[in-house]
Amino acid sequence: MTSTLGVRDLNQAQTAFGLQPSVLDQTDEVERRHKKVKEKIEEELKRMFRPEFLNRVDAVVVFKSLTTEQIRQIVDLQLGRLQRHLTEQIIELEVTGAAKDLLAKESQDRVFGARPLRRVITSRTEDQLSEHLLRGKIAAGDTVVVDINPGAVSRSTQAAPERDRLGRFPTSTGRAGLDRP
Repeated sequence: MTSTLGVRDLNQAQTAFGLQPSVLDQTDEVERRHKKVKEKIEEELKRMFRPEFLNRVDAVVVFKSLTTEQIRQIVDLQLGRLQRHLTEQIIELEVTGAAKDLLAKESQDRVFGARPLRRVITSRTEDQLSEHLLRGKIAAGDTVVVDINPGAVSRSTQAAPERDRLGRFPTSTGRAGLDRP
């Protein structure tokens, strides 16, 4: 059984305590926050459930918040899946560090961890890539570079390439941009 019991109140309490995400040592901040979260959740459990029920619970596991670095690693893993899928279609994907940082920043959530990340990657990259694939703006043999492009999303890819005499596709390069929020 999983629950977000007490998390809503916790976010309000953290604001009242003056805890800020821009603390110099993020590891210490995560540890301090984890301790407060655990205490608050234990209080909420006692308030919400009868002792008879709580005595039957084997363990209460309180997960630590993910750090920015951990979210970035998950971004790399998720984009790796997308890259493998595109490679099957003979399309290369390159995502710049700035674009990865933006995806991580947009998807980081203290309450839900990395859960929003999948949606962010889908809406910010996959949907746009799919649209360009369907319209023929990206074709087999292309290399698509995803980068931050303030203001608008732009891509320029060459038309579908001809195969060489060995049946291979030559490589072309296209650029894709992520709008900044």
